[in-house]
Amino acid sequence: MDHRGFQHGSFSSFQSSSSDEDMMDIPGTAMDFSMRDDVPPLDEEIEEDRSYNGGGISYSNRIMDFLEEPIPGVGTYDDFNTIDWVREKSRDRDRHREITNKSKESTWALIHSVSDAFSGWLLMLLIGLLSGSLAGLIDISAHWMTDLKEGICTAGFWFNHEHCCWNSQHVTFENRDNCPEWNSWSQLIISTEEGAFAYIVNYFMYVLWALLFAFLAVSLVKVFAPYACGSGIPEIKTILSGFIIRGYLGKWTLIIKTITLVLAVSSGLSLGKEGPLVHVACCCGNILCHCFNKYRKNEAKRREVLSAAAAAGVSVAFGAPIGGVLFSLEEVSYYFPLKTLWRSFFAALVAAFTLRSINPFGNSRLVLFYVEFHTPWHLFELVPFILLGIFGGLWGALFIRTNIAWCRKRKTTQLGKYPVIEVLTVTAITAVLAFPNEYTRMSTSELISELFNDCGLLDSSKLCDYENRFNTSKGGELPDRPAGAGVYSAMWQLALTLILKIVITIFTFGMKIPSGLFIPSMAVGAITGRLLGVGMEQLAYYHHDWAIFNSWCSQGADCITPGLYAMVGAAACLGGVTRMTVSLVVIMFELTGGLEYIVPLMAAAMTSKWVADALGREGIYDAHIRLNGYPFLEAKEEFAHKTLAMDVMKPRRNDPLLTVLTQDSMTVEDVETIISETTYSGFPVVVSRESQRLVGFVLRRDLIISIENARKKQDGVVSTSIIYFTEHSPPMPPYTPPTLKLRNILDLSPFTVTDLTPMEIVVDIFRKLGLRQCLVTHNGRLLGIITKKDVLKHIAQMANQDPDSILFN
Repeated sequence: MDHRGFQHGSFSSFQSSSSDEDMMDIPGTAMDFSMRDDVPPLDEEIEEDRSYNGGGISYSNRIMDFLEEPIPGVGTYDDFNTIDWVREKSRDRDRHREITNKSKESTWALIHSVSDAFSGWLLMLLIGLLSGSLAGLIDISAHWMTDLKEGICTAGFWFNHEHCCWNSQHVTFENRDNCPEWNSWSQLIISTEEGAFAYIVNYFMYVLWALLFAFLAVSLVKVFAPYACGSGIPEIKTILSGFIIRGYLGKWTLIIKTITLVLAVSSGLSLGKEGPLVHVACCCGNILCHCFNKYRKNEAKRREVLSAAAAAGVSVAFGAPIGGVLFSLEEVSYYFPLKTLWRSFFAALVAAFTLRSINPFGNSRLVLFYVEFHTPWHLFELVPFILLGIFGGLWGALFIRTNIAWCRKRKTTQLGKYPVIEVLTVTAITAVLAFPNEYTRMSTSELISELFNDCGLLDSSKLCDYENRFNTSKGGELPDRPAGAGVYSAMWQLALTLILKIVITIFTFGMKIPSGLFIPSMAVGAITGRLLGVGMEQLAYYHHDWAIFNSWCSQGADCITPGLYAMVGAAACLGGVTRMTVSLVVIMFELTGGLEYIVPLMAAAMTSKWVADALGREGIYDAHIRLNGYPFLEAKEEFAHKTLAMDVMKPRRNDPLLTVLTQDSMTVEDVETIISETTYSGFPVVVSRESQRLVGFVLRRDLIISIENARKKQDGVVSTSIIYFTEHSPPMPPYTPPTLKLRNILDLSPFTVTDLTPMEIVVDIFRKLGLRQCLVTHNGRLLGIITKKDVLKHIAQMANQDPDSILFN
């Protein structure tokens, strides 16, 4: 190798790779050791000044082993790096073993051991409390600001419509809008609510407030926290797999996402707050981790906490603590040991209890859409339930393909450079089309709640405008109900709402504002289900003598429950988009309280998954992970190709030789030159260049920090000092510079495979052990290296996809 010498300077002069998944040069990348303000460094002792200063020459024969005590920064990771799961778990075992041994020596050590064991549960408690409190704040604020688009409460502007009219003496079941305390904008501006001009004023104010909320949301995200946009679940999945995105779970992201989530939901866009609440909860977990050394200094342990935080996020999003735990296990977590299951359950419990104490919905219930169906379902109804599952799978596959195509267009064209204009345009179109239709004008959560509702005697909704609905001669039960004019009018409005939701959600999800997909997907399914449910209900009423009805649906009985069809349809569409199954069913029955209807939910969820998988294997979150080029190895997919490790390893034939370090023959200058001329994240250490016998593997960051620490803090280390990775060094002649011993940063047991190892085994090793790289040997001699990015590129290539899409953009 042509050694050009080393230019002394700051750490950035090393041009270190920001990716440890790629041992090859990545143009435009540079290691930046400066920590983000919202992500405290793992060791506070890391000094601000990181310049490389040559030490004075002191001729001594001492071996400088600067790692007898840990150096701040060694063992940590840079931005856009993958953690070493094996090393992190080994470090935690050593730490735990040391604490256990010391606990037998003194009472204070025993107390420290007990507090260390209890710290995990305390952290779960704090995460649950903070997540539940923020979720309650978001729910209350979003409800108030959504109603603000239509009017204001004169009794107190901080009241939403429902709270404003709670104590009104004029509100009745027949006329629930007769509330003098609540004034529409036309009443405030022109003192009347009747006429075309009043309608225009209300229309204008609705669109104006929507644009104002959307503008504030996108501006805050763009200026203060770009990571606060989107759902956050694709990035959470990637982070939980071991990838590091500094700042994504920081305090600024938490603050801005909490504020802008309220604004985005209130703007009336076709999005939900449930997915982003998972991101909010994980931000809480990451920030609170820094209060405990056990989690602050160990990235693997921190990811266990983030898995539990994700469960707490779903718990407060839907009021579904058990479903939250299953969602974390099924959908987002990469490593989920039994201990994490228990702590996730506890965090979800505390979060749900906190939200219940705040009571943001004002109904003393934790669930978002409480339903109470009185009619059991019949076996024949599995047919329409399965039809809803088919629709959900088709909608999921259609949505994923069109949304990914639009997001790719946004990334590759000028559109992506104007996020504010895009958000304002979509908001304006949504608001203009939504106001004339009462079902699009209301918030999506209220719409779903109304669609799930089983009509009773006191319901005033148009969906419950049946003829003879007050005839209670059948022993108090609701009789057969022929649809009235209100129901037919509602069906047309819901059909238009369905078309708008299907189209506008494609363009909304992925914009530079917080946007969840759970609620819009459920709305599409709930509308479809309600339409089908009303159709089945009327069919049973007018044709109860048909063979399919006469055995179980007698005349005058209430046979069909349209609200149940809406609930099943919501589950089917959500399952088609996300490919959730078990956690989806549990979330749905927790969400609605409909425990009796698990079988229809299961049938619809499985059908939607099968149909969607037949049209495309990826769920929406996996598709966005691939679109963004995140280094994520999907554990659900099997590698079925017959290739060998030698087909994937670097270097390939005709490539330059692998860059290696020798164990006892390289000087500080030699190593510094290699660091400055390459962007590799680590280097194999061999006995000698001739033998290529493998000794171990050393990370680039650890090398840089150790050499810099030796130059700054110890006399005598110069460019000609020899670096040793051996336990003992041979005697040196007199008047030679002191040697530098760096054995303690060397991984003496790197994972290795032979060149003839099948790639399906290599892929399994990477998945199950969370490896960053694996060395390839032949008869003990080092041949090459396989990184996680090499594996991902190979999988993409085998699937006829673009392997260069695996980037960290």
